[in-house]
Amino acid sequence: MADQDRLNFGAEGGLTGRVALPVSSSFKLINRNYGKTLVRIGGHYFPRKTLTLALWESCLIVASLLAATALRFHHLSSIRDFLADSHNWYRFLAVTVVCQVCFYYNELYDLRTTRSRSVLLIRSLRALGTAFLALALLYYCLPPLVLGRGIALLATPLALALMLAWRLAISDDRFNRPLERVLILGTGNSAAGLTREILSRPELQYKIVGFLDEKGENISRPLVSPGIIGGISQLEEIVDRECIDRVVISLGERRGVLPFRAMAALKLQGLPIEDAQSVYERLTGRIMLEQLRPSWLILSDGFNKSRLLLAAKRAIDIVVSSVLILLTLPLMMLISLAILLESGSPILFRQERIGLGGSTFQILKFRSMLQGSEKGRPRWTSDADPRITRLGRFLRKFRLDELPQLINILRGEMSLVGPRPEVPYFCELLEKEIPFFNQRHVVRPGLTGWAQVKYQYGATLEESKTKFEFDLFYIKHLSLLLDLAIIFETVKVVLWGRGAK
Repeated sequence: MADQDRLNFGAEGGLTGRVALPVSSSFKLINRNYGKTLVRIGGHYFPRKTLTLALWESCLIVASLLAATALRFHHLSSIRDFLADSHNWYRFLAVTVVCQVCFYYNELYDLRTTRSRSVLLIRSLRALGTAFLALALLYYCLPPLVLGRGIALLATPLALALMLAWRLAISDDRFNRPLERVLILGTGNSAAGLTREILSRPELQYKIVGFLDEKGENISRPLVSPGIIGGISQLEEIVDRECIDRVVISLGERRGVLPFRAMAALKLQGLPIEDAQSVYERLTGRIMLEQLRPSWLILSDGFNKSRLLLAAKRAIDIVVSSVLILLTLPLMMLISLAILLESGSPILFRQERIGLGGSTFQILKFRSMLQGSEKGRPRWTSDADPRITRLGRFLRKFRLDELPQLINILRGEMSLVGPRPEVPYFCELLEKEIPFFNQRHVVRPGLTGWAQVKYQYGATLEESKTKFEFDLFYIKHLSLLLDLAIIFETVKVVLWGRGAK
């Protein structure tokens, strides 16, 4: 390949390098709006539609409170008088925050699970009922936040009606039309897998226009949905004809296949050109190992662990674990007594785990299995594991067996957030089967983690591989904001007793 045609793919799979473009290039100037569909927060991407929905529903809550105020005092002017008191703005804010938290924990912002109207109605009623009880408790503890007699009661049905009407309105196809038209270069398993992921998430508002194969020999052959619409050599023609907004490269072998000159021209005109690995990471919150290249890992953004960040993370661990130990001490004493009455001593289960830098430490848990059941070669726990006691099943469901690990955190062996620590036996096994697996030891293991809130318990090699893909994403995007998001999500997992075994 001539020097002027040499290009490479940079940190996030974007096209970089130098290329000599013909002066008479016939490409039309691309003038489209990009980045409409996703918003990045703490290294993770959220559909812009979800954030817009949350913002508008906050406005609807305030509107219902204003309407309830007018109904309560029988005149519209009462709204102006009510808002003249600055303290009422704080009261409105408290109601809005409590309602939004209850909406979140009842998964009203998981647009994939609220497509059914019956599910939406049930969750809305449950969320508002929970919010009503939470506000009653808040008012009992902080009387100055009380809005006034009858306002909250009147606002509840109004908020429900407004929210359901709004949700039904935005479910109309006009609000779900695609905002980005995507063209995929490649027809392999990674291209098909990425397409399935996009098709399962209509809230992303992406439209897969089609695929380009290497030689253009299989045009019109279906591949997931839609099919192959041309060859890679026709890239510029198809981008112009189909009004493409984004090109995604999903090819096993790229050398001698990609039309670098055409891609460079499109890139310089503002068309996003990305690697499938980066798109998959952005959509799913995990790094796909199947297509992971060492060059991508080395050049990729992220994996930044500054001393300041690590020091702040450790300081938070010390403060929070100390406070939680004091707050949960009565509960831990009750659990200890219950274990002693059901199955005797020992109360704590100790096991060697791999920590920061590959060092070992003794993890602490409340014993949830029969005495002596942990002896011998370690094995993964199954759904109906006969070794688990009746009390142990309850403790594991709500993660209460993990409370003694607050001591591990205080001692510096663990962190509040990080990859879960593994047994040395499993680490040796998984390092042989999963590439880069030992990289999970570059950070302290955590009481909770990205994999724990995004995926199920891993009891097989394949499930452990998927969990590691989430762990690798966390290590790449390590930040205090991401830690906060994980802790917030962990509360939901614990409340609903999901993902534990």
